[in-house]
Amino acid sequence: MTLHLELAPVLALLAGVGILIMPKLLNYIVAGYLIAIGLIQILNI
Repeated sequence: MTLHLELAPVLALLAGVGILIMPKLLNYIVAGYLIAIGLIQILNI
């Protein structure tokens, strides 16, 4: 039996738990997401 995990749902789950534990963490998560998406689109990764 193999378990295939995609990266996006795992990151979403971890981000959700982090936000529940520390609501101020939301700012950092959103900023990191926007920076990552911007870099991915600029570099065509």
